[in-house]
Amino acid sequence: MDYLGQQLINGLTLGGVYALIALGYTLVYGVLQILNFAHGDVYMIGAFLGFFAMTWLGGPLAPTVPVALMLLVMFLIAMMGTGLLGIVIERFAYRPLRNSTRIAPLISALGVSILLQNGALLIFSPSIRSYDTSSYIPSTLGFSVGELTIDSVRLGVLVLSAVLMILLTKWVNGTQVGRAMRAIAYDKDAAVMMGIDVDRVIRWTFFVGAALAGAAGVMNGLLLRGVSSGMGLIPGLKGFTAAVIGGIGSVPGAMLGGLLLGVIESLAQGYLSTNFADTITFILLITFMLFRPNGILGRPMMVKV
Repeated sequence: MDYLGQQLINGLTLGGVYALIALGYTLVYGVLQILNFAHGDVYMIGAFLGFFAMTWLGGPLAPTVPVALMLLVMFLIAMMGTGLLGIVIERFAYRPLRNSTRIAPLISALGVSILLQNGALLIFSPSIRSYDTSSYIPSTLGFSVGELTIDSVRLGVLVLSAVLMILLTKWVNGTQVGRAMRAIAYDKDAAVMMGIDVDRVIRWTFFVGAALAGAAGVMNGLLLRGVSSGMGLIPGLKGFTAAVIGGIGSVPGAMLGGLLLGVIESLAQGYLSTNFADTITFILLITFMLFRPNGILGRPMMVKV
């Protein structure tokens, strides 16, 4: 039972990261009906921004500020940097194609993904950078219940993921921009006639979605420690899978899908083999696409006639 509990905690921690990535997919799809397949590479850029912010503040071995402040700065820089990157991507890669065929933005997204990945490879080199988390956050911190252990890093990721998801929910439901976003997702033409500035709302959508991916990138660095230019591909696909499982276009669905995917992957690693974890993820993606394309909480697409 303790082993199962440990795997569930590991799965929820990983699922929180997947959920933040999935939210970026679902926000953009809900407003524009396009799949931003460059999102995984935005997550990678966020991980690098967090690493360089840590280095700027003295590095893992000799931080020049308190650790809590260093972590705060890492997350703020990563989220602001990736948020601005999201706005740039929307302006130059998606806005000119907004009235084109459905395949054009998808091809553009793949092009942006290749550009970001290879740009990071050229600028940052192929070497793996390490957050070296144990140097400034001792692994002994945390708490234990019997043989069940939650270290401080996993606990922090769980809490921060939950806080960000709660804040996003409140932002979508309780602010003018959030309500405008939901209006555009429901009926874009009616939203325009009501005087909603669509371009402004879309900019906010990309900023928030990309900022959440940046936070997920820093969390990945803290958990797994390694950061490289190719790290965005698989987590990006898993974030997309989580969005599909929960119901792409549904904010609660993206959260649920991410947590479920993390738990399933952790249980597969714990009880089967680490070699099967990715396989099971993509079997789930295919299964939902075939038998329940609207996901768990998604709603069927309305066709206007």
